Amino acid sequence: MALFIKKNEVGSHTPIYSVSAQHILMVVGLGNIGPEYDGTRHNIGFEAIDYLANQYDAPWALKKDLKAYVASTVMGSTRVLFVKPTTFMNLSGEAVQAVAHFYKVPQKDMLIVHDELDIDFGKIRTSNDGSHAGNNGIKSIIGIFGEKFSRLRIGIGPKKPAQIDAADFVLGTFTAAQQKELPLIIKEVASMVADRSASGELFVETRTVLF
Repeated sequence: MALFIKKNEVGSHTPIYSVSAQHILMVVGLGNIGPEYDGTRHNIGFEAIDYLANQYDAPWALKKDLKAYVASTVMGSTRVLFVKPTTFMNLSGEAVQAVAHFYKVPQKDMLIVHDELDIDFGKIRTSNDGSHAGNNGIKSIIGIFGEKFSRLRIGIGPKKPAQIDAADFVLGTFTAAQQKELPLIIKEVASMVADRSASGELFVETRTVLF
């Protein structure tokens, strides 16, 4: 699955928009940069954030000093930053910290979109805190910010076959049947991000996309 990247490189100290008093929401999709990771379970955060940027005609800008691709749009009265770290999953916190600091986004206005092995495929859960549940990207962010930040957790489980190493499973691709269902899941993620933008807060819930 291709990433919708417009490779226009700009200096990190050249804002992609004028920062005003407008409320800002930073939505971070987690994943690994590189074509070899396209379509893997661990990159569902990237897939979702690419879909959002594409839907809102928000071009990606590579912000090298911030270790991320950044895109921007407006949802209602909220300026939304879409962020894809270029650090690889294990160091995601470095990019989240750099972007949040540069654009002056408070921790309460960060939303991290990521895969979670402990949640079944077809389910999406939200939370405002909690452990990393084995996701090294979330572990990296917790190491910098603590556990108090919002997450939109996309299920990729259960692990099959049970004996497969978890790292091998998350870096594997979805089954053919699951790939057909992914657009429904990603559209639901987009809807939940829009809800967060409109409400100003993340409602803790579980949505079942596939029955």
